[in-house]
Parts: sequence; C-alpha cells; structure tokens
Amino acid sequence: MDCGPTCLQMIAEYYGQYYSLQTLREKSYLTRNGSSLKGISSAAKSIGFKTESVWMNWEQLIQNTHLPCIIHWDNNHFIVVYSIKSENKILVADPAFGKLTYNKDDFLKHWITDKKNNVGIVFQLKPTSKFYENKPDTRKDFPFKRLFKYLKPHKKYLCFLMTALTIGCFLNLSLPFLTQAIVDIGITTQENSIILIICIAQLMLIAGQLGNELFQSWLMLHMTQRISITFISDFLNKLMKLPIAFFDTKLTGDIMQRISDNNKIQKFLTSTLISSVFSFVTFTVFSIVIGRYSLKIFLFFLIGSSIYVIWILSFLKKCRVLNFREFREASSNQSNLVQLVTSMQEIKLNNCERGKRWEWENIQFKLYQINIKSLVIAQLQGAGGAFINQIKNVIISYLAATSVVKGEMTLGMMIAIQYVLGQLNTPLNQFLNFIKESQEAKISLERINEIYDKPDEEPVGVSKITNIPSCSNIIFQNVTFCYGNPEAEKALKNINLIIEAGKVTAIVGTSGSGKTTLLKLLLGFYHPTSGIVCIGEKSLTDYSEKYWRRCCGVVMQEGFIFSDSIAKNIGIIDEELDYDRLHYAARLANIDSFINSLPLGYETKIGSEGCGLSNGQKQRILIARAIYKNPNYIFLDEATNSLDTTNETIIMENLQKFYSGRTVVIVAHRLSTVRNADKIIVLHHGEIVEVGTHETLISHQGVYYQLIENQLELNKNV
Repeated sequence: MDCGPTCLQMIAEYYGQYYSLQTLREKSYLTRNGSSLKGISSAAKSIGFKTESVWMNWEQLIQNTHLPCIIHWDNNHFIVVYSIKSENKILVADPAFGKLTYNKDDFLKHWITDKKNNVGIVFQLKPTSKFYENKPDTRKDFPFKRLFKYLKPHKKYLCFLMTALTIGCFLNLSLPFLTQAIVDIGITTQENSIILIICIAQLMLIAGQLGNELFQSWLMLHMTQRISITFISDFLNKLMKLPIAFFDTKLTGDIMQRISDNNKIQKFLTSTLISSVFSFVTFTVFSIVIGRYSLKIFLFFLIGSSIYVIWILSFLKKCRVLNFREFREASSNQSNLVQLVTSMQEIKLNNCERGKRWEWENIQFKLYQINIKSLVIAQLQGAGGAFINQIKNVIISYLAATSVVKGEMTLGMMIAIQYVLGQLNTPLNQFLNFIKESQEAKISLERINEIYDKPDEEPVGVSKITNIPSCSNIIFQNVTFCYGNPEAEKALKNINLIIEAGKVTAIVGTSGSGKTTLLKLLLGFYHPTSGIVCIGEKSLTDYSEKYWRRCCGVVMQEGFIFSDSIAKNIGIIDEELDYDRLHYAARLANIDSFINSLPLGYETKIGSEGCGLSNGQKQRILIARAIYKNPNYIFLDEATNSLDTTNETIIMENLQKFYSGRTVVIVAHRLSTVRNADKIIVLHHGEIVEVGTHETLISHQGVYYQLIENQLELNKNV
C-alpha cells in the first residue's frame, strides 16, 4: 500500500533530501487501493520534482530514461530502477524486498503491462531548484522513549528480575568451579567426603537455579501481561481518536497487522530484550572465566564465535525477502479460503468449483516453492553454523588437552572449560535471535508510530464548543469537496444550502451524485475542501465532534450490528439501559413484536456471533438505535431500503410523529420516504440542480420528475 511514497522517499534521498513516509503519504493522497501515479506525481511536484509518466519499450528504457525512475511492477506495485548496467544486471529497489538485481527476461516479465505493444509504464523524476530550496523533514531518532515508558511503572518488578538474573548468573558461574574441584581435589586426593560435599553443593546450586528460574518466569508472566494490556489499550485508544478519514483509506487487514505489531514489540520489550541483557552478562562473565584459564583458548573462542555469527547473519537478507513473500502469499491464501467458504452459494450457482479450487492450488504451489527455498536456506544456515561450532569446540578441546599434557592446566580445568563452552552456546544464539527480533521490532515500531504521529480528530489543548444548539439551521456556504487529492474529481461542487431547524429535508439523486458525501460532511467525518458548513452562526469545525455526534441520531447505509444482545445494540450509548426508552424505540422501529417473539427477548445475542438477522431486521434495529438517543438532529442514509412496503409504511408513520421539533435530513431513493419532506434537495454529479417540495418539483418535470418516473409508472401512481 505504501510502495509509491516509499519509492519517492528513496529517490528524494538519492538526491540528498530526506522526507518522512508520513509526509509523502499525506501528499500522495493514499486510498484503500494504495498509491496511484497521479498521487505520486502530486507528491513529487510538491517537494520540487519535475515529473513525466510515459509508456516505454525496453530499448527506450535503456536509451531515454533519466535514472533513477519509478516503474509500475506486476500491475499492482511500484519499484525504483537505479541502474541498467547490462541486459543481465538491472539494479532495482523494491519497497517490500530491498535492493535486488534482475536479468532482462525476469525484469520484462514483471514490468511489461501492455503485452500487445510490449511496453510498460515509466515515471521519471528530475529535481528542480525548488527541490533544493525546500526545507526537508528532520530525521527522527529511533523512538526508544515510547517503549521504555511502559517499563517505568514496573520498576519494582524489573529490580526483582535483574536481581534474579544476577543470582542466576552467579549460580551458573559456580558450577564449572565445582566440577573442577571434584576432579582436581576430590579425585586427586581420593577423599570421598570431599566429593560428597561438592556433589551436595552442586545439587543445592541446581535446586537454587530451578527456584530462581521459576521466580523469573512468574515475574516475566506478571509483567508481560500488564505491559501487553497497556500497550494494546493505548494503541486502540489512539485509533479511536483518529478521524473517520483515516479508516476510509486503510484496509482492515492493515490495521489488524499493526495491532499484531504491538504483540511483537511487547514480546521484544519484555522477553527478548531482558533475556539478551542477561545473555550478554553471562557471555561476558564466562568469557572472562575462559580467559582466566587460558588466554590462547579465549582468543580462539572469540575468532570461532565471530565466524559463526558472520555466517548466520549472512543469511538474514535472504530470509527477510522470503519472509515478505511468504507473508504476502499467506495473506492471499487466508483471503482465498475465506472467499471460498463465504461464496459457496455463488460458486455452486455458476458451476465454477474447479476454477476456484485451481486458484487455491496455485497459491499453495507458490507457498510450496517459498517453503522449499526457506528450508534449503535454513538447512544451509544450520548445517554451516553447526559445522563451524563443532570445529571450534574440537580445536578448543585439542588446545585444552595439549595444555593438560604440557602441565599448563589441570584435568579439572579442562572439564570446566568444556562445561563453559556448552553454556556459551545459549547466549550466543540468543544474541543472534536478538538481532533478528530487533529488526522486526524496529519495523513494527515504525508502523505503529505512523499511527501515533497522526493528529487526533480533536487535538489535545484545542478548545472546542461543547454546548450544541438544540435547534439551529445548518448552512452550507460555497462548499466544494473532493476525497484526497484536490486535483481529483470533486464529489460536491459549490453547495449553497440551508437545512432549516425543526424541518424535514430530503436529499435525492442518482447513485454517485454526492448524497452520502454531503451527509458525512454534516457529521464532521470530513471537512470541506473549500467553503464552510455552519450550525447557526458558528462553523461546524468550531464544535466538538464528539458532542455534536452525541446530539445526532444517525442511520448509515453500512450501519453495524455488534455481537451483543439486542438491548445493548439499541442502547449502545448507555452503560445502564433505560428500558422505557428502549421499548419506545423498538415500537417506533416496528421491531418490538419480533424481539418479543424470541425466547430471550431483548437479551437475545445478535451479530456475527449470535442470532442471524435479515437486512430488514438489521435496519429496524439501527433505526431503533437512532431513536433511543433521543437526538435533536436526525440523519438517515437509505435507512429503509431493505424494508418491505408494510414495515416501511408503519415506520415512516411512526417517525413522522418523532420528527416533531427535530431537524431531520433524509437521503433516500424511495418516493414514500421523501414525498412528505418539507424540502427536497436534488443532487446531480455533485451539484444542487433542484430545490422544492414534492409537488413543485413534479410540476417542473425536471431531474426529480425523471427520478420518480424511473421508479414508478408516474401516470398511475403519482
């Protein structure tokens, strides 16, 4: 999703200027579908690049392209081409996998979009003087402070844990000396009593180690759970403070992945980091012990360990690329399986079982290929590492044995060294694991910080009006709005409108005319690109969004039913339900008889984990939810489009009484829903084309008349 801004960031850095991904994302106007060339071009121009997007063939790419450039990859991705040294050496930077080298055939397979003309898309960028005059972003230090603040409340437990780790380190340190004592003192002097005493001491140390490890585990569990809850709770709290516009540009999977990133960071903070500190101390202490026994053995140990570390780390990049590919295919596999299960009715209706199964098998084949490559790399890494380790241990054993023969050390010292070598393998592996997990934690933390760096819907310290007028006109003054890029097609154009207080205003128009967009502006989900929306004499932006929505009863097209009881779904705003108001709302929404027919009545669980409801029943519960709030302002977006005629008639009659003294805005297609409105607004391609009552608009025989005529046989029913 962020491949476009990432490519632009890489090219900006190539020319010596740094811009954060957050800045470039905002300038690129990302949508749920990710980046677009138009958005990337807009961002590039804003920071001082001259841009050009062209179709090219291979020869033109080699001869005429200004490098580095951005190219469209696999029809759904963007990468940077840095250099083309030969037909077999094309250096690219992929936002997902890093720097890679392709040969001509592989490159063309991914790049060529138009197979017929054998051309692909190239996006060229050249810096202008403005690029160097602009002030770039300041690089942020790695945000450790945000992590460590979660450890501060647990200082006491951290002190206990570090004490336990230190005790454990000294207990481990004592064992090789006791082993040496058994051989050098007990066996040499042939004193059974000394051997017995040393063995008892060893047993006591082992028991102490066991108790210490249990204590450490308990502390870690206690601290981990608390930090985990706080960590994710803070993240969810931040998410809920973000404006709706953020969620409209993010896929659910992307947000869920960032929540999973919290778990990775929490694990790194509470497990990997602390264990690595202990491992570092253990490694240092045992290295000193080996150095005390023999400096020659210690130096060889360091050389062997360094070679082992270099060997393991040399595979990190390949593993990272394969992990990215596996993650992408695994996501496709999960989505495909969900689609297979949920769309079985359509699959059977269209007899496409074989094709859908082949789609799934194709994903499995790709996963199989990735897993085979991962297995080969893991085996090579593991076998090579084990071989290096064994050679190191054998040579150290040889050096120790020859030292015993020469009388430079005792047999007990040699056995102690062997014990220490065995103990050193664990901290060494933990160190390597720390490097891997720290990389993952850094990536996860960067992704999470993208959320924390976004401004809240109501920023802290900004004072907004919380006293919402109960009965005021809503006024649109020259309002123009477009989603994202200001250069994109406008969803609303020059809207001048007065929604009168205490009256019912209906908004009609064809699909895509801007009806729902206008409603979202009313609710403060978005702000106008130009113009102003006022409640009375004050701009809507002057009022607290939270308090404004508290005064609004809203039914949106995509209204959500929670996995909870019917009562809590209707009275969602209250912790303690007002059952009189609850039953009143259900009666007006004509859902009370259905609820009472259920065995558990209002306590029946509904939603994804409960009783299944028809679309009409869901809409009636959503209408009841809006009524329960007893709002001063009511906004309904196609609130009855799933209802049968009988239910709709009853509900509309009930609502007419409820509307009294309230400001109501209805977005609808059905004649029965809008004909009694005090004012009808007709939108067409984002513009107001007609305003009036049902009768006056019919008599004009304009756009509204055509809408009604398309819906009904006008001469018979109007």
